[in-house]
Amino acid sequence: MGCFAHLINLASQAGLKTPAAARLLGQVRRIVSFFHRSPTASHTLKEKQQLLQLPQHKLVVDVTTRWNSSLDMIERFLEQQPAISAALLSPEVRRRESDICTLTDTDITTAEDMVKCLSPMKTATLAISEEASPTMPMVAPLQFQLLRQMALDAEDSSVIKELKTAVHDNLSSRYEALMDALCVASSLDPRFKTLPFLSDEARDAVFLKLTSEAAHLKQSNDETTPEQEDTSPTDAAMPVPTQPKRQKQSSALMALLGSSYTPETAPQGKTPSERAEEEVTIYRKVPSIHLSQNPLTWWQVHAEEFPLLAGLAKRYLCIPGTSVPSERVFSTAGDIVSAQRSCLTPQHVDQLLFLQKNFKIPED
Repeated sequence: MGCFAHLINLASQAGLKTPAAARLLGQVRRIVSFFHRSPTASHTLKEKQQLLQLPQHKLVVDVTTRWNSSLDMIERFLEQQPAISAALLSPEVRRRESDICTLTDTDITTAEDMVKCLSPMKTATLAISEEASPTMPMVAPLQFQLLRQMALDAEDSSVIKELKTAVHDNLSSRYEALMDALCVASSLDPRFKTLPFLSDEARDAVFLKLTSEAAHLKQSNDETTPEQEDTSPTDAAMPVPTQPKRQKQSSALMALLGSSYTPETAPQGKTPSERAEEEVTIYRKVPSIHLSQNPLTWWQVHAEEFPLLAGLAKRYLCIPGTSVPSERVFSTAGDIVSAQRSCLTPQHVDQLLFLQKNFKIPED
């Protein structure tokens, strides 16, 4: 399973490489680069920002390997567009760079539409990159939501239609072989278990597969448990537990009330398939939790109520949906092991990494 954040990056890059979007992006990049390399233009921009009472923000230059930076560049350009236009029209800037022109009204409208179109992609990237909760169950809901966002609208311009088509085609081709497993993972997350992005038939098929896997897991555990008990080397050394003393029964009480209060015989054991089906039926009726809640905490509380599904949740929810957390660890390691700290031992590096990722200072 590939990194979903990387796949969002590829799909967004495909949209930004369409001819019209690439032309507009190149124009914005040229203007922003000019203000970065020209001290006169940068100073004039600051004066216009103060005059127009705009935030004193610097313009952002995008990085080719990060599509989010292109979106940030366009957003910052639109925020500072009045100051940029005023600075480019000032005499001191026009004398130095006469061929730099601001965007037309049509280009500005198109840039605003591009930001509106690609903002869900950025939001999905931030959501899938979090570390506090499982991310694999998020993949299917996010992908279906992004595909819905990229559906063509009659009011879209030709540039936006071309961009949406490129993103939709690129994103829809991902995870075709893994979609069943991704939907099962989403069904095990109490936040997404209603699976509203699927049809009724597809939703029932997902829970049928969930029932089958839960029953198979129960059968596997039942088959391996006796073997583990027989082959365990420590069983012989363990003391045999003493049987609890049997309570004496009152013959008088039995004579009077025995026919009415005799305990019911325990029902015969259910098959793994029946137990799994029963758990899934009850689980589907339980209300979903809020998106801000942690599904691991929910399963910790309800593990005894759904033992089979809890076992499957441990298998699915531990799978990361993105490689961002591991890449952050490497970045942190690079910050720790610097040229000034090259004498750190491997043990100290491990300890510093562990503290940085796990030690939380309480806020006052």
